[in-house]
Amino acid sequence: MSTPASYIGRFAPTPSGYLHFGSLIAALASYLDARAAGGRWLLRMEDLDPPREMPGAQTGILQALEAYGFEWDGHMVRQSERLDIYNAQIERLVQEGHAYACTCSRKQLEPFNGLYPGFCRDAGRATHDAAIRLRVPDRQYGFSDRVQGEFHQHLGREVGDFVIRRRDGLIAYQLAVVLDDGWQGITDIVRGADLLDSTPRQLYLQQLLDLAQPRYLHVPLITQPDGHKLGKRYRSPPLLPAEATPLLLRALRALGQPTTGELNDALPAEVMSWAIPRWDARRIPQCRTLPEAQLV
Repeated sequence: MSTPASYIGRFAPTPSGYLHFGSLIAALASYLDARAAGGRWLLRMEDLDPPREMPGAQTGILQALEAYGFEWDGHMVRQSERLDIYNAQIERLVQEGHAYACTCSRKQLEPFNGLYPGFCRDAGRATHDAAIRLRVPDRQYGFSDRVQGEFHQHLGREVGDFVIRRRDGLIAYQLAVVLDDGWQGITDIVRGADLLDSTPRQLYLQQLLDLAQPRYLHVPLITQPDGHKLGKRYRSPPLLPAEATPLLLRALRALGQPTTGELNDALPAEVMSWAIPRWDARRIPQCRTLPEAQLV
């Protein structure tokens, strides 16, 4: 367990839409895990994809977090303010031979089901008007998740060389998140289980960039009756201030944490204060998904 003085956690929403109940569960788990350890909790806006950003979403996210009793440490970081840093690291990776330019079209790659076949790996193409891919090793990466247990993935066979900067110049999530977590000194990452598969790629990037490996905790995703996870693309209802207390209590129960009827009329900040000393990550259900219909 990280010592209280060393724990630094974070919540990093994407402003492609407003926060919803699934977002609340991830944010709450991250927040309580940090505060229960006496640690810091940082807020980072992952605004790397302007075409997909919903107008007003950034403001809406901040307002929702405040209304639900979250208090972050320091000022919020926006990834859009760090583009020069990402691009400098990409140029370094290209120069050192760890990354290369790729001009393959989506149509060319369709038959390969997301596993890059390596057409441009040794082609020596110019980086102008090209995506940049990271050259992955032919080996397995794994880690022990605090909830999901052991997880392993062979990067060469299961992932293939992956994009770290798109052809349109937009920085890929995998690179930005690793650089930012390293820069901010994040010791513990608590997030949704949909990102479990991304973690081995991030472990490799951490190794390549000589960054420390944080501890990971992936909470179950809440799924709708049709099997889709609660998310912005499926029009999951946004968090409303008037529903803060009942939804916080529902999120606590989804995370396996205790609640009491005395909290039904409490303010969000009071719910947080009650929940922090009672937080126990070992109570979180050890599964990747939880049907919304099963939550009380």
